[in-house]
Amino acid sequence: MEKNEVDYITENVAEQTKVTLVFFGKDCEISKHEFEPSYKILYQGKYVARVIEGCNAISVIILFASFIFAFSTSFGKTFLYIFLGSILIYVLNFFRIALLSVALYHFPQYEHVLHNIVFPLVIYGIVFLLWILWVTKISGYVAKVTAK
Repeated sequence: MEKNEVDYITENVAEQTKVTLVFFGKDCEISKHEFEPSYKILYQGKYVARVIEGCNAISVIILFASFIFAFSTSFGKTFLYIFLGSILIYVLNFFRIALLSVALYHFPQYEHVLHNIVFPLVIYGIVFLLWILWVTKISGYVAKVTAK
C-alpha cells in the first residue's frame, strides 16, 4: 500500500456518505487526500471533514459482535443478530458522518463537541441498546441464567 492509500471499506464509507448527502439534495464531493490515507468531504464546496480508517465502523462492529458472541445461546440466532446488527451499525455510521459533515459546515466552532462527544455517543449508544436488547429479549441468555 502506498503511503496515502485508503482501504476498501473506508473508501466505501466515504462514497456512501457522499451518495447519502446527494440523495437528500445536498452539494457534496469527496476527494482522496494527497498526503494521508483519507478522503476529504467537501460540503457546499467547503472542506468540512475527512474520512480515515477509524471512521469506517469496523472496530465498532467487532466490539458489538464480540459482546453478542460472549452471550450467545445458539449459532443461528447469534449469527443472524450479528449480521443484521453489523449492517445497521455500518449504515448508521455513514449517516452519522453525513450528519456530522452538515453540522460541521453550519457549526464549525463546535467541532470538538460534535466529533468527540455527540456523534460517538450516538453510535455507541445504539450499540449499547443493541446489546441490552440481545441479552434481555432475543438471546434467551437471561432466562437460561435465571433458571439455574
